[in-house]
Amino acid sequence: MTKYEYGIDFAAIEAVDFHTHVQLDGCGRHAMDEVLLAATEKYFKSPEDQNPTVDDVAEHYRARNMAAVVFTVDAASATGHQANSVEEIAEGAARHNDVLIPFGSVDPLQGKAAVKKLRRLIDNHGIKGVKFHPSMQGFAPNDHAHYPLYDAISEAGIPALFHTGQTGIGAGLPGGHGIKLRYSDPMLLDDVAADFPDLTIVMAHPSVPWVDAQISVATHKANVYIDLSGWSPKYFPPQLVRAANTTLRDKVLFGSDFPVIQVDRWMADFAQLDIKTEVAPKIFKGNALRVLGIAE
Repeated sequence: MTKYEYGIDFAAIEAVDFHTHVQLDGCGRHAMDEVLLAATEKYFKSPEDQNPTVDDVAEHYRARNMAAVVFTVDAASATGHQANSVEEIAEGAARHNDVLIPFGSVDPLQGKAAVKKLRRLIDNHGIKGVKFHPSMQGFAPNDHAHYPLYDAISEAGIPALFHTGQTGIGAGLPGGHGIKLRYSDPMLLDDVAADFPDLTIVMAHPSVPWVDAQISVATHKANVYIDLSGWSPKYFPPQLVRAANTTLRDKVLFGSDFPVIQVDRWMADFAQLDIKTEVAPKIFKGNALRVLGIAE
């Protein structure tokens, strides 16, 4: 076991993609079951390979002179599907520490066992953040039963990344495959941000249909940020683009949602937005480095 240490030349890279998925581990386990995977592929209409390993992700981003935050989602209790190995992702990121940044994932419904696993990932593997998907994992982020997880994350001084808004996972299936969108309302994270002022929270994706709430939370809470993953920039709600250009210029991060959104497509579409010259470097790298504790 190798504990992750940064090997990235942050001055030289062009961007940090704050939201990328590792879908397969060395045992062939996928992050989702076959039904959810097929629905996700249909929703995003992505023609590219949907099953990258950690080595594949490293190669993809190294070729683009970018760093990438990598993770999976452990939703075993809610979905009945054992996710691909979080530990293997951390080990892979350690092998590719010139380009990858590992985030961990634990199943919040496992209670004390989740907290124990989280501390092990922090202490033994050196994860640099934690990813949650409340809808897929079936939990309300502001339920106090999960506050011991946030205590551990806050104590470690690393960020928590929460899926917010609509999700392509389960989209179009009967009952959405049991996945409930309401768990990903950003107003639930407003409670968490207020109760844990030292915890850095990143709300993933434009939070459709709650974009105005998302903007309000990020504006009101100094410890809350937004990543722009999961949507092609040409579909961004206009109020979010305005906020990214003005009041939230220091709070918005580049993220693609690779592999379901290809980074090259995201970058090409983002170039068509009217983003101020001085704001773009913050979105692509500067804000992420502050969230990760690399820069002030």
